[in-house]
Amino acid sequence: MLKGKSFLVAGAGGLLGSTLSAALVAEGAHVIVADINLDLMNERLQQQGLGQENSQVTRVSLDLNDVVSVDKLFASLELDGAVNCTYPRNKRYGAKFFDVTLADFNENVSLHLGSSFLFMQQCAKYFERTGRPFSLVNISSIYGVVAPKFEVYDDTKMTMPVEYAAIKSALIHLSKYLASYVGNSHFRSNCVSPGGIFDHQPEPFLQRYKGHTFGKGMLDINDVIGSITFLLSDQARYVNGQNIVVDDGFSL
Repeated sequence: MLKGKSFLVAGAGGLLGSTLSAALVAEGAHVIVADINLDLMNERLQQQGLGQENSQVTRVSLDLNDVVSVDKLFASLELDGAVNCTYPRNKRYGAKFFDVTLADFNENVSLHLGSSFLFMQQCAKYFERTGRPFSLVNISSIYGVVAPKFEVYDDTKMTMPVEYAAIKSALIHLSKYLASYVGNSHFRSNCVSPGGIFDHQPEPFLQRYKGHTFGKGMLDINDVIGSITFLLSDQARYVNGQNIVVDDGFSL
């Protein structure tokens, strides 16, 4: 479905971004992998079997909060689509609701939602400039769709950060806004909203979370990849402004 196409994966040093990059390469695509931390990205990609010698992969340094570098990157590429897997945040991100300061809330929303806006804007500008069919996929979350189930965090130090809810819900609406604003069948803007992804969380949390699903519990990272590759492919050519939820029923 993706052979011969070219995609930008921002945040390719993360768990989702690196796994997605390997999946796209396996489908025959050329992938421009971008991250603010090149060492981490190269390590993660090596773990996915994408060594430095792979001709299907182009590696670039990218800070999505740097307007000049983002402009330069989009001016230098030929793309069929892009996926934003980044999650910029400050060092105090993750505090519980009453411990979040206004300054930290504003900074985290600005870092993530602001950079996502810039990425989306650049994708639309690229399409307007080139006229080349383009598929943008943003990564939201079930907690951009429904309120948190805070009971799953009992007896752990974990919480569902308030900034996360604000950002992920806004991403869904911005994706719809962009699809409507461009208003062209050849430019698609969609979201994928995963449920929780397993990353060695505490066992009490894993068991409580599983009780809200139909049996899967936390997702494996590969459970999310198929929806993203579908949206990038021509099989989704008229899917526009939509949000695909992948959560085994958690949000029902």
